[in-house]
Amino acid sequence: MTQAANGSSTPAGWYPDPSEPRQMRWWDGFQWTPHLAPATAQFMPLQRVLISNQTPVYNPFIWAMLILPLLSLGLLLTWQPNFHYISTRQGATTFDPTSIYTPGYFMLQISGFLIWALCVLCAYFDYQRLARSGVIRPFHWAWCFLSPTVYIIGRTLIVRKVAPGRGMAPIWAMIGTIVLSFIVVGIWTATLMSSLYSQVGYSVNA
Repeated sequence: MTQAANGSSTPAGWYPDPSEPRQMRWWDGFQWTPHLAPATAQFMPLQRVLISNQTPVYNPFIWAMLILPLLSLGLLLTWQPNFHYISTRQGATTFDPTSIYTPGYFMLQISGFLIWALCVLCAYFDYQRLARSGVIRPFHWAWCFLSPTVYIIGRTLIVRKVAPGRGMAPIWAMIGTIVLSFIVVGIWTATLMSSLYSQVGYSVNA
């Protein structure tokens, strides 16, 4: 396979093997790969074909998608809102809801958006890497706009079809991350509520 006349590379796909026309070979958009398929009349270019056991199904981008959400947990632990109370016209003391809007709160919101955007970018590069490895129609990266969790689950299902017995590690890592998140958020919430009740008691006694 050579470069097209306009300078762009031939799209990734199955093409007749230059060394053996009776079989198809996967072109990843840049070079021939070791992935082969029979060149029969019934062969459909979009059908799924098993990849070799030597073909990696993991890459740094999928692991980055699993690590990035942990940064939000770290930032959550650094956010310690300073609760304020206001007195109503009836003389009662009540919690001021605007007191949670500290710089840490806005930093947490902005970082959450940036982490989501980085996960989408990682999904795109992971999708490209799988396509170059011979995975036909990898789970589309755009699903990550909905949620990185959706992309990881869909990716795993596709990888399991073309590489039986492999590809489950991201799912287990994601489950571990979710469990850790519940534990950390639960501890943080309990600490926050304890602080809130303490301040309420102090305010009432004062």
